[in-house]
Amino acid sequence: MPVLSTHIPGSERTAAKQSGWLLTLLGITCLLVPQASFAQKKPRIAPDRPVSTTVIDNGAIAQPTQKSDKVVAEETEFTDAYRFLLVDEPTKAVTALEKMLQKNPANAAVNYALATALIKAGKATDAFAYAQKAYQLNPTNAYYLLQVAELYVKQKRYADAEVLYEELLTRGVESMEYGVELAAIYLFDDKPDKALATYDRVEKAMGLNEEITRQKQRIYLKQNKIDKAIEEAERLIASEPADPDFLIEGAELLIANERVPLAVTWLERALKLNPDDPQAHMLLADVYRKQGNMDKSGQELQKVFANPNLEAGMKARILSSYVGVAGDTPTAKQDALKMAQSLVAQSPGDAKAQVMLADLLMQQGQKAEARDAYVKAAKADPSVYEVWGAIIEIDSDLAQIDSVLSHSEKALEVFPSQGKLWYVNGSAHLYKRHYQQAVDALDEARKLLTTNPQFKSSELQGQLGDAYNGLGDYARSNEAFEAALKADPQNDRVLNNYSYFLSLRKENLPKARAMSTLLAERHPTNATYLDTHAWVLYVMKDYAAARQFLEKAVQSDPANVSGTILEHYGDVLFQLGEKDKALIQWKVAKQKGETSERLERKIAAGKLYE
Repeated sequence: MPVLSTHIPGSERTAAKQSGWLLTLLGITCLLVPQASFAQKKPRIAPDRPVSTTVIDNGAIAQPTQKSDKVVAEETEFTDAYRFLLVDEPTKAVTALEKMLQKNPANAAVNYALATALIKAGKATDAFAYAQKAYQLNPTNAYYLLQVAELYVKQKRYADAEVLYEELLTRGVESMEYGVELAAIYLFDDKPDKALATYDRVEKAMGLNEEITRQKQRIYLKQNKIDKAIEEAERLIASEPADPDFLIEGAELLIANERVPLAVTWLERALKLNPDDPQAHMLLADVYRKQGNMDKSGQELQKVFANPNLEAGMKARILSSYVGVAGDTPTAKQDALKMAQSLVAQSPGDAKAQVMLADLLMQQGQKAEARDAYVKAAKADPSVYEVWGAIIEIDSDLAQIDSVLSHSEKALEVFPSQGKLWYVNGSAHLYKRHYQQAVDALDEARKLLTTNPQFKSSELQGQLGDAYNGLGDYARSNEAFEAALKADPQNDRVLNNYSYFLSLRKENLPKARAMSTLLAERHPTNATYLDTHAWVLYVMKDYAAARQFLEKAVQSDPANVSGTILEHYGDVLFQLGEKDKALIQWKVAKQKGETSERLERKIAAGKLYE
């Protein structure tokens, strides 16, 4: 048995087409109407304006010119009470109407009004007696009947409410509109067949109605009468054969209940009426996707994206949905990319479209192109922090430090309180040796990020140490490095830089040696760390030990041996008296690059300059 869907597709479109004959109940009615008059007429009085009628104590109809002072007083009193209902003060209305009933308890209109006021005051239980009294006094008044019926429904006395509504429907075609409410009560009372019969009676009297048809479809689907639900869809289609909407909604119903071939036929009919309908193409694309026909699915989606009248945001959502279900096949990825490119070509200023394209480009490893699309998205809508984050991350991956600086500065114009942006900006300035700008940015990041539990203060403090060292502010540099090691005593980068800078300044060499020794022991094949330890040993004039670590660096990690390391190796050899070997290493260092300014003099003179 197929899985049933009780949702009627397209019901959200009902408001645009629904007939105007579904009536909501009017409120106060028949104000102070004499009992004899109801045999001749059923007045309908809107709740927003009182109606003045004349009542004589004995119930006879008085002529307008014969109003007594008592009648005028009654009308005034009722009008004043009714006004409380209009201004939403039902408690005051209750008090006033109760006084009126004390004078004339057999007045149906006042009983009805009092019941209405009590309902508005949240006292439906108390209202029932007065509503029932009004109906007993004048059973021909439809509004009195409806009030009692509604209170029965509130009490879940559905059978009693059904009797009243059934009686109301016998009063003629003008009352048949209440059949919709009766059908709803039958559904509450778990009598779906009676609800269906009632809907049929209403449609027979008043014509086809879209909302009633949908209600009938829901009932049939719950009863697993799928063919009946489809028949109702066919009735709607037949009622407006030039409208593709009913065909599309019917196709959704068919797809949900595994009648796919007929659904495809209806969708094709809809597209003959409106070839650009995006919903029809989307449904066909989904059908083909489920059938494993990704080529046809992609073709249908391409038609959606070629539609210039469909707004870009909707296309982006459609594409996002497609990406989520299409899988990772090369064809699916390529189709998605083509659609995204089409979307961007049509709406280049749409930020969501640019982000969608960028995401797809990233999935295919096209980082530079993805970054450019993200940049366009940020230009169109700079308020999305995640887009700036993606841009800067790709800049870093591409080692484009100038771009990191430029984009982080633009992002900070929009998000000046984002510590991570300050951190990235400071790191880029440090890389470019803009030491003062690095200090300024990193210090701002430190202030903003200290309360972030995910913030690794050791890294930031370490970079501050580097920047202060570059400025020659060695006291603050040492302070920052100490703070970094306090936060993380095992931070390799901090241990390396701190010990190296101390050795260059020939300051606190025992501490430098302790840190570099720890690094060398933990990373015995890392050329950079071995060189740092060797240089500390060199400064401490332990040339033999320094030589061992430099040779180990050259042998164990040749890919990362820089000109600096080879220059250091030459310096050590010179100090050990091996001047020819030293000159060879200096020349190789020159070819590698990244050496000191003194290297040329060393080579030219064949001796050491420090």
